[in-house]
Amino acid sequence: MLDFLFAQYSTYPTYEIALELTAILFGLWSVWAAKKNSLTVFPTGLINTAIYVYLLWKWNLLGDMLINAYYVGMSIYGWIIWSRKDDQHNELAISRMQPKEYVHAMLLFIAAALFVVLIYFIFGKFTHWTTYLDTFVTGLFFVGMWLMARRKIENWLFWIAGDLISIPLYFAKGYTFTSIQYLIFTSIAIYGFIEWKNILNNRLQAS
Repeated sequence: MLDFLFAQYSTYPTYEIALELTAILFGLWSVWAAKKNSLTVFPTGLINTAIYVYLLWKWNLLGDMLINAYYVGMSIYGWIIWSRKDDQHNELAISRMQPKEYVHAMLLFIAAALFVVLIYFIFGKFTHWTTYLDTFVTGLFFVGMWLMARRKIENWLFWIAGDLISIPLYFAKGYTFTSIQYLIFTSIAIYGFIEWKNILNNRLQAS
């Protein structure tokens, strides 16, 4: 069983395995911080995504690399937005998406998916069924990260959908540790949605 799950790592350099495990650790920390509505979601997420940008470039997974490069930029953006306070020193509050944001989310999803399709065509990467799923997952995660940066509760729904697809996707690609990471991400994201929903409902009741 262990050979079936982890045999592919026998050919990996030790430092790549160490980097992947380090990235997973910070990724789990980041998602847990997001669940707790904590600003530390962004610095921990930056470390996670920066490591993955390097690893995915080494593994020649361009679509996944682009997703994580986008996360780096959005983590900085989200860190700035979450740190802002209004005149009463209140932080950006958790809220629901507005109608125009649904339109923006759909446009972002389409743009992200088309961008990955273009990159894969340019580099001749449409050689495996996983690359087709990559385009769809990229769109989900792009929208999820954008909504998280804006503290919209619906971000969790996009993360959950993308995480569920990523579990078998990364296992099929041969990255079992990362597949397990997404399994844990899914559980935390479900609890994150519930926790954010309670925070939002309590705030609305108080107002």
